[in-house]
Amino acid sequence: MSAPANYSVENFVDFVGHDFGVSAPIILDQSRVNMFAKCTGDHQWIHVDEKRAERESPFGTTIAHGYLVISLIAAKQLELGVYPPDAAQVMNYGLGSVRFPAPAKVGSTARIACRISAIEPKGEGRFAVTTINEVRIDGQDKPAAVAEQIAYVMA
Repeated sequence: MSAPANYSVENFVDFVGHDFGVSAPIILDQSRVNMFAKCTGDHQWIHVDEKRAERESPFGTTIAHGYLVISLIAAKQLELGVYPPDAAQVMNYGLGSVRFPAPAKVGSTARIACRISAIEPKGEGRFAVTTINEVRIDGQDKPAAVAEQIAYVMA
């Protein structure tokens, strides 16, 4: 699934509950995890020390940072066409609940699934759009993350 052909800021409130489907795959390789660690300063061994993770981690390998996993959502929402193409602006407002039900092991393939759960008019052509996003890992029963994300859409 993706955005309907007639999807616009004039009618997008009618699409609460719409499932935008699943994104193209994202490879969670060690290079990406290391770059995220460098960028954030989070060099916890379970993310960056492959040999130690192989020996000591209950997962047998390094895992992606939780914040790296949820940071993948924004770009994939654009890919899936979650926000109307005629919107003047879309701004991240924040997150509601975020959970990490399962690890995202380095080397795995992630895909983002997204649906609109609420659209609240905020006046003057502004809307708070709440989406439910799952970061799914190929071959894994539980998602690596489930995040409620809120964006402001301006007509």
